[in-house]
This record gives sequence, structure tokens and C-alpha cells, in this order.
Amino acid sequence: MKADPLPKAQKVLIVKSKRKLYLIREGKPYREYHIALGKSPEGPKEREGDRKTPEGNYTLDFKKRDSDYYRAIHVSYPNEADRARAKRMGVSPGGAIMIHGQPNWWGWLSPIRQRFDWTAGCIAVSNGDMDEIWQAVEPGTPIEIRP
Repeated sequence: MKADPLPKAQKVLIVKSKRKLYLIREGKPYREYHIALGKSPEGPKEREGDRKTPEGNYTLDFKKRDSDYYRAIHVSYPNEADRARAKRMGVSPGGAIMIHGQPNWWGWLSPIRQRFDWTAGCIAVSNGDMDEIWQAVEPGTPIEIRP
């Protein structure tokens, strides 16, 4: 018997310090998921290659089925403020930040690896969690990433 579909999220909230992703509807979380972040999770992303996950308000702007990481949903980083900061610093802001599942080649190691911050700045979830998030999130959904 198939489970009822999840309601569509009106917002996604990431709280980096708690390693949590929340699906929000009518101002309240209705699902929460454990996440793994970039290998240097403290502070906002400032430049390409810093292995940090951005902080701020963005949009989940497209879905990618053919990802190297099971499935992926793109975060609209860098925004105007991120680009301006990077320009002042004389660096590239980077990009390609996603919410994604596990690498397609990890197999049985995925549950172990998900206990640690391992990404290059993305937000990683288990493949099962990614299936739920994929179902609940449409392109255009806002995402807030808090420290």
C-alpha cells in the first residue's frame, strides 16, 4: 500500500548548527531530516572551494534527476549580496550548491558517511529522505539557511 503524498512545502529551512532540514507549511515544520554539510560548516560560504555551506535566503530553482548524488535540488546561491562580497574580496563566489542524496557509488557506506560533514558545501540527506523532499519541494520554493 502506497503512503499518502506529502503536502507541498511552502519553504525549506536549514539550521546548520542543528544539522537539520525542515519542510515548512503554514509557518510550521511538518517534516525534519538529518543533514550533512560542507567539511568547513562554520560561517557562510565566501568563495569557491572553501567547503562551506551558504547562509541566507535563496530559492530552490530546479531539480536534477541525473545527478552523481542520487537526486539533487539546486539552491540559487550565489545571490546578489554573495556576488558583491566575493567581488570585494577578489574571489569567485562558487556555485552548484544543492540539496542532494548520497553519491551513486557509495553503496553500503552511505549511512555511515552521512553521520559526518563531507560535502564540498552542499546539503546532503539520505536517499530515502531525498525521495520525500523531492516529492514535497517544487522549483521556486524559498529556502532559508541559518547558521
